[in-house]
Amino acid sequence: MSQSPLPVAPASLQEVAAILEGGLPAAAEGQVARVAAHQAQLTKPPGSLGRLEEICAWLAAWQGETGPRADAPQVLVFAGNHGVAAQGVSAFPAAVTVAMVENFRAGGAAVNQLAGLAGAGFAVQALDLERPTADFTAGPAMSEAECVAAFAAGWNAVGETDLLCLGEMGIANTTVAAALCAALFGGNGRQWVGPGTGVDAAGLERKAQAVDRGLAANPAAKGAPLEALRCLGGREIAAMSGAILCARMRRIPVILDGFVCSAAAAVLQRQQPDALAHCLAGHVSAEPGHRRLLDGLALAPLLDIGMRLGEASGAAVALLLVRAALACHHGMATFASAAVPGQDGA
Repeated sequence: MSQSPLPVAPASLQEVAAILEGGLPAAAEGQVARVAAHQAQLTKPPGSLGRLEEICAWLAAWQGETGPRADAPQVLVFAGNHGVAAQGVSAFPAAVTVAMVENFRAGGAAVNQLAGLAGAGFAVQALDLERPTADFTAGPAMSEAECVAAFAAGWNAVGETDLLCLGEMGIANTTVAAALCAALFGGNGRQWVGPGTGVDAAGLERKAQAVDRGLAANPAAKGAPLEALRCLGGREIAAMSGAILCARMRRIPVILDGFVCSAAAAVLQRQQPDALAHCLAGHVSAEPGHRRLLDGLALAPLLDIGMRLGEASGAAVALLLVRAALACHHGMATFASAAVPGQDGA
């Protein structure tokens, strides 16, 4: 099965909903059996490589090829600014978003090093940084046109790749992610916020209060995923949602990054429960809401190493695990070729 051609980006939130609810492309389940049959011949006890074996089956099922691969992985980062930053919810000013985009482009960020180590292409897309979203504590963060434009930007940013790693940059976006999660899964600000970039106790309380005010100011967001994205989200979050859905339409497997990226994915999953079948959680962040969110999405993270940087850094580290899985799958000898007796003594 070859990679599906690029479909046209939706032009409205109604079209997004129609895509999600109209029958999404499915995995090639026959490839799972082929991978399992090959794994059974390798010089190891069955299942002894744990989730490395699962990774290979997942890749093959979505890539639809005889052998799973990561020949052209892509790390894609979206950046956006948020009006809610004016509420004192971050330890850093919004100007840091612009500076970090330049750092990404210059190759100086952590994700640049990790993407390079994993042999992945890297791109960052800044989304109207000079024009932050509106402060959601006073009303919707975006108009429908703004939200759809950001969604389409993410959709159209997905290049020719066989594995997509997603991440973001945006001061105040852990507050935004917490508000989205509260709208999508229930709860209040205190149940979803965390230290983000390193706020103190007073900053944490400001974040919780901002989330609660945002929920009160946007009642249409509760239980309505795409409205929640528009009212409480941000441009980089909408862009990640668009990239994830585009990848599904093209049967491209996706590795999600941390709390903010997972919140973008959650919008799709709450609209259509099967929407994230092509996604793996690269890691669980030290941001406390992330573990709760992954539980809600029924996604088991590949890594739990205390990262909380964002910018696709955790997804890029997880890509190294993918490399390890593929090296074993394609490079190990079989019992027959190595003349090693198998389980049946043959």
